[in-house]
Amino acid sequence: MSDALKGPDGALRCPWALSTEDYVAYHDEEWGRPVHGDDELYERLCLEAFQSGLSWITILRRREGFRTAFAGFKISEVATFTDADKERLLADPGIIRNRAKIEATVANARVLTEWAPGELDELIWSFAPDPTTRPAPKALADVAAVTDESTALSKALKKQGIRFVGPTTAYALMQACGLVNDHLRDCVARAHRPAPSEPARSS
Repeated sequence: MSDALKGPDGALRCPWALSTEDYVAYHDEEWGRPVHGDDELYERLCLEAFQSGLSWITILRRREGFRTAFAGFKISEVATFTDADKERLLADPGIIRNRAKIEATVANARVLTEWAPGELDELIWSFAPDPTTRPAPKALADVAAVTDESTALSKALKKQGIRFVGPTTAYALMQACGLVNDHLRDCVARAHRPAPSEPARSS
């Protein structure tokens, strides 16, 4: 029996998508759809790190505030942030003011400026499992919080000096960015999910 629930339009969706109005568009149009590009994946990585220990809705409602505060998550710009910028961020009510996570966001950008264009995209997507080996989940209980692939991705990123990316955060990233499709079997968004495209090379 599927856990998918009917939304206001009568279409079946993952139950979490109906817990608040803010989730519906995110669930239908973003979550589980392939994301490519170094800056784009850096943004998702940062937001998932900020979400650690919190509800995703807390981050989603502040996403524009995060984008403003962190220069649109452009790696080359965040890498130049100074101690004064960090203090500014700690005083910014539009984001989650967690010193360790702010420090990690800046430090990760500095690490990534040393990578070749497209390298972050290539590394992350190299851990996408074969979709033919993953049956569509029927119930929420069928959806994992951590997988072998997310554990391996976490280790690979940490080995390269990336902070705040444990196996659970890595799997949330994989779900959000379309490396895996964890929409429930009967969810309307599952059928509308496009196939992964080739990585976009950042300039």
